[in-house]
Parts: sequence; C-alpha cells; structure tokens
Amino acid sequence: MSAIIQLAIVLGIMVLVHEFGHFAVAKLCGIRVEVFSIGFGKRLFGYRRGDTDYRVSLLPLGGYVKMSGDNPGEAPTDPGDFNAHPRWQRILVALAGPFANFILALALMTGVSMLHNEVQEYISGPARTDYIPASTPASRTGIHSGDLVVHYDTVENPTWDQVYIRSLLNINQTVAFAYIHDGKRIDTKLFVESKGGADNFAMDRLGLIPKMQNTPVQIDSLEPNMPAARAGLQPGDQIATIDGLQLHSVPALLSYLQDQAGKPASLTILRGGQTLPIELTPQLAEVGDGTKDYRIGFRPVQPPVKVQRLPFPQAVAASWDFNKKNSALIVEVLKRMFTRQVSVRSLSGPIGIGQQIHMAAAMPGWMPIIGLMANISINLAIFNLLPIPILDGGMILFLLVESIIRRDLDQQLKERVYRVAFVCILIFAVMVIFNDLSKLNLFARLKP
Repeated sequence: MSAIIQLAIVLGIMVLVHEFGHFAVAKLCGIRVEVFSIGFGKRLFGYRRGDTDYRVSLLPLGGYVKMSGDNPGEAPTDPGDFNAHPRWQRILVALAGPFANFILALALMTGVSMLHNEVQEYISGPARTDYIPASTPASRTGIHSGDLVVHYDTVENPTWDQVYIRSLLNINQTVAFAYIHDGKRIDTKLFVESKGGADNFAMDRLGLIPKMQNTPVQIDSLEPNMPAARAGLQPGDQIATIDGLQLHSVPALLSYLQDQAGKPASLTILRGGQTLPIELTPQLAEVGDGTKDYRIGFRPVQPPVKVQRLPFPQAVAASWDFNKKNSALIVEVLKRMFTRQVSVRSLSGPIGIGQQIHMAAAMPGWMPIIGLMANISINLAIFNLLPIPILDGGMILFLLVESIIRRDLDQQLKERVYRVAFVCILIFAVMVIFNDLSKLNLFARLKP
C-alpha cells in the first residue's frame, strides 16, 4: 500500500507539472483553457475564474488540461480555440509539457546539490579493482586485483559509475575492455554476462569489484554466534589482510570467501595501533534473500562519502550535467532498442517504477528519491517528444509537416493514423505491464 501511495504521489507530481506547462503557454498564447484539473474523473470541488474551471478530481493521479477546440482536426468555431491559433503557437503549447518536465528535473537536482548531495567517493573515481572473483567473465580477460580499468565500451578512463551504466546498456553483449597491469595496457574484450537480464545484473557476478576506499574494512558491529564473534573480533577492528590479501570492501571480502568455499582463513587485525593474528573458519549462512553464502558475521563501517553543498550557480551547473548525462543515456537506450541491442523487456511500467520509488524512499537521505524523480521526469519528457501520434511529439510532427506544405493534412488520414497509434500505445502499455508482472515471478508461484 505504501508503494502504491508513493507511486501515486511521484507520478502525480510529474504529470501535473507536465500539464501545467501546456496550461501556462496556452494562456500566454490566448488559447481558451476550459479545465485545469488536479486528478482525473469526477469533479470534487474547485472554482471558476474567467473561462477556466480549476478543479480537484476524484483520482489523484496527476491531472489534465482541456483546451477549447483541441481535438485533432476539429474545425475552429471561436478565436480562442486551439486549432484557430497559428501552428507555431500550437507547437509551443505541445513543447511546453516536456519542457516543464525538464525544468522540474533541473530544479530537483539543483536543490539537492545546494542542500545535501551525498555520494560515495569511489563511484566518481577511477575504476580500480579491489578483487577479481574466480570463474567470472572479468577473470577470463586476465585482469588482476588492483588493476585499473582504462577503457570500457565507448568510454576512455571510465569512472565506476560509467562502468556500471555501460554494463547495463550491454547486457549479454561483448564490449571493448582495457586495463593497466604492471604498468602495461592490455586491450581485450569482455562479455557482460547476466543470465537474469538487467534486473539481476551485479558487478561482483561480472567479476569487477570496485576498490571503495584506501583503508581496510572496519567492523561496526558483530553478529552473535558467528565466526567473527567467536574468534574474538571487536567493533572498531580493521581487517588489514585475509590470507595475505589486502581487501578494501565487503563485496571483495565476501567474493573471496565464496572462492575459498569455507576454508579456514588467517586474518591480520588492526586494533588500537596493534596488529593481531586471528584464525577463523567462515560459516555458510543466510544472506536475507533465501540464499546462503560463506560469511564471518559482522556489519561494516560504510565507505567514505562525499557531501556537497554548492552555491546556486555551481548547483545549477551540477544539475545540468546530471540531467544532460541522463537524457543522453535515455536517448541511447531508445536507439539501442530500435537496433535490438537493448531488449524491450528491460523497460519498466507502473509496477516496476513503483518498486523503484519504494526502494529509493527507504534509502537514507534525499538523494535516492530526488534523483529517481528527476530521472522519471526526464523519461516522461523524452517519451512525450517521440514523433508518435497522440503524444506531444506526434502533434509537433504533424504541425511541422503542415507548416512545410502550407496546408492541413487530410482529416481522414490523420484520424486513421491516430487510431493506429492509440492501438500501438495500448499494446505497448500491456506489454510493459506484463514485463513488470513476469519479473515478480507470479506465474512461477502459481505452478503446482
């Protein structure tokens, strides 16, 4: 229920801002707006000012704007009708909705950058590995622990953030891959394997575990009746080495333990300026998702984070860079879908978006939920700009064609195109929702 409420609030804000963009520019152009509604369905309450009924409706899922004479091909009967205005004004009205979503994304990330933008330091740093698990795609390229990734797919000298994004774009495909080992550059190929698709992709399964910090892993608390507690480890201890290896993150430590398959381990512990040797045997234990891994049983101190509180001009610049990067990424995903490099199954519908919103809202800090809202707003803007009839981009395309040929297109042709487009959008929506449901494994649970 909380996920449904969160989804309604977030999508409601996105759609309402989108419709307000259409409303504001329509008013500026002198187009008569009959209804500006917060929500859909039956009118609950509101007031009328001028020609516009400002209302709150029953279903709180965004809103809509009803302009006089805005049906495609409808002959204008009044100077205030939408279709009575010049084509360039109608194009501006159509552009205003997506533009408002871009502005919202820019404002959200500007606010985060000004107030409290918290990011783990390693994400934006050089892609240096901490540990390479055995029998993974990365291990087969010859890369070693501590090597630096200097080329990934199309990016030279990538950050870990870029490695992760390019991996998601190339699931179950081969990418160009280069790293520095012992001062020598090795150019090779890497197969980005993920048997469960993008939803089950993980960097440790690929075999590339980032070096998250320069200091050893530090223990925050111990789990009772687990090897670490029985061996005498204490909160505040640092694991300097395990079997002689220096590892700097819990994912690296866990991957090493799985490779050793439960063999006894020799730890070097730093405690109060002293070095202590400790022997223990990892234990096969639950990890919280129904599976078991070899663990020693402690909770770590989290890797260092970078907190930014930028002045307004720098915050706007940072927000612009964030949204420009994500817009380019969305456009690239769309291109790869048309060239079949990215599966349509990777798309998320309302259920998938609701899950993402719920997870982001549960994370500490404002950055996860605000960043996700900015991404959803950008997605909504770009989707509506696609040249598909019944979307803003389709209306703009028709108006541009009519401007070039200096006459209206045949009304019957336009109506047929709109009908076909509506059916295609409906089929697409059903397919995306089915994708969401299939990812929930509902059908597997129904099997006897």
